[in-house]
Amino acid sequence: MKKLITMASAMSALLFSLAVHAQEIPETITVTSSIFEHHGTIPRENTAWGDNTSIDLSWSNLPEGTVHLALICDDPVAVEIGLLENPFMHWVMYNIPASAPGIPGGLPAEAEITGIEGLEGAIQGNNGLGRAAYFGPRPPVNGVLHAYHFRVYAIDTDLGLEPGLNADELLEAIDGHVLATGMLMGHYEHTE
Repeated sequence: MKKLITMASAMSALLFSLAVHAQEIPETITVTSSIFEHHGTIPRENTAWGDNTSIDLSWSNLPEGTVHLALICDDPVAVEIGLLENPFMHWVMYNIPASAPGIPGGLPAEAEITGIEGLEGAIQGNNGLGRAAYFGPRPPVNGVLHAYHFRVYAIDTDLGLEPGLNADELLEAIDGHVLATGMLMGHYEHTE
């Protein structure tokens, strides 16, 4: 039964990916971080081998009509090298107000974001460990450089999403409401 659920989740993510390409959702959002460049190296302190501190993100070029944003960070290399059947989900966030200029680093490991100006109402969904928090890169020592995709989605409406969604559930919920996306990619390889 668990394998069937895993296969269904993988199929859901694949279908959303195909839908994105079929609808030709533009990748026009610029996503940046102050701690690494696109295709740069994620600092050790922001990995689960270090302090597991969430990274800061900023975005620009949101399309007109954006109401909320969502974020998914995954590691597709884990699938490419046969480590996992599906990309590992490191971070899931949604209900991010479009007026927010970004996400500060070092978010608390709580589902509902409070006390951070501009992020009131934002929710951290469940990562690959089933926890509502950022879980930084933690690749094995295997000589493989892993890639971490921090993808931002511009959503055209307030979907009233409740806490507790994982990446697959989030992708299903936003299907048909994505105006544009953008991605920041970071890399990390753990060596002893």
